[in-house]
Amino acid sequence: MNANAVTRAVRIPPIVPAASCSDLPVLRERGQREVFCGLTGIIWLHRKMQDAFFLVVGSRTCAHLIQSAAGVMIFAEPRFATAIIDERDLAGLADVHEELDRVVTRLLERRPDIRTLFLVGSCPSEVIKLDLSRAAERLTQEFAPRVRVLNYSGSGIETTFTQGEDACLAALVPTLPAEASGATPTLLVVGTLADVVEDQFARLFAAMGVPVRFFPPRLSRSLPTVGPNTRLLLAQPFLADTARALEERGATRLAAPFPLGAEGTTLWLRAAADAFRVDATTFERAIEGPRARAATSLARQRLMLAGKSIFFFPDSQLEIPLARFLSRELGMRLVEVGTPYLHRQHLADELALLPAGTSLSEGQDVERQLDRCRAAHPDLVVCGLGLANPLEAEGMTTKWAIELVFTPIQGYDQAGDLAALFTRPLDRRQRLVA
Repeated sequence: MNANAVTRAVRIPPIVPAASCSDLPVLRERGQREVFCGLTGIIWLHRKMQDAFFLVVGSRTCAHLIQSAAGVMIFAEPRFATAIIDERDLAGLADVHEELDRVVTRLLERRPDIRTLFLVGSCPSEVIKLDLSRAAERLTQEFAPRVRVLNYSGSGIETTFTQGEDACLAALVPTLPAEASGATPTLLVVGTLADVVEDQFARLFAAMGVPVRFFPPRLSRSLPTVGPNTRLLLAQPFLADTARALEERGATRLAAPFPLGAEGTTLWLRAAADAFRVDATTFERAIEGPRARAATSLARQRLMLAGKSIFFFPDSQLEIPLARFLSRELGMRLVEVGTPYLHRQHLADELALLPAGTSLSEGQDVERQLDRCRAAHPDLVVCGLGLANPLEAEGMTTKWAIELVFTPIQGYDQAGDLAALFTRPLDRRQRLVA
């Protein structure tokens, strides 16, 4: 957990609702935070990239975090590990570079299937006394072309929760091959998706006749090309650095809401269809069946959620797209929508769909936000693990925010599953008080 405490004597007043949903005011808070660090992203990244390995360079505490977040894998070797830096290394009694080289050599000998090795810093270089960028360059020269070694920071001082994926993919962008001169336009879907979701989207784009690649790919040999003819469609709202790096390589970002729920998925797909000039008949034919299934599954969930109030603590940067989905498709009432960071450009289409008067907060001062939550006493609170149990003890119903990242929730066929993540805690509460 990353706790960045800042003491303030002056109370910030409650958020003043806006009259327009397209230009909502934001309460910006900079105080104590309750959020996982960017190392957690390894949990879904290592499942996606099947020939990659994530070597965390850090302390025993970081090793325990990764193990507890991922669970214990008994019957399969995970594609992540921790190179533990102890007091002997920090005191300069050992050459940390030599130690790292030794660990990496042993790892690659044991796991010849590795094609991309990520060195993930759990702390800034000044703390661990090791420049991982130089180490990655040195090790790449030693093990290329069989293995590419890259690095990024998952430090809780520098990143929060989902920013670990952003840092990882941004580090991978420079390795993408340039598209051929005169290449035809291609769609690049950016953001880690479960394989089943990726396959569903691939079928939809194929039905529309849109050529598509996904980033990150499942295998290193399948790295997509990038250049001026690349049309970029973000699948996740927390990939600011990755999007910037791809745009610097010539890609053009397509503005769209994110593919959560039937409406979000339709608008996300339509952005690609419009960019590739897919006619309306072809588009409707491609999405007709999946969209109808999503509508049917959401109608059942709406019976329990309509009219219920919900409060979001900042956690994953998924909060605004989720709030739009819950409000517009399931009839929930938004009390406050907190997010760690608000990227207005990437979320412009989402913000325009929020109800007028929605209260937004960016960053966190957890005690003040807890005060607002207690005063509102919403029907459901979305928050991190560290806040859920205390709030449950106070009589509130909570939803663990981490499940919304670890569970496949994008696309039509997952719309009902996404809604069920919010109905289940309410159903549990009803059963307990019955």
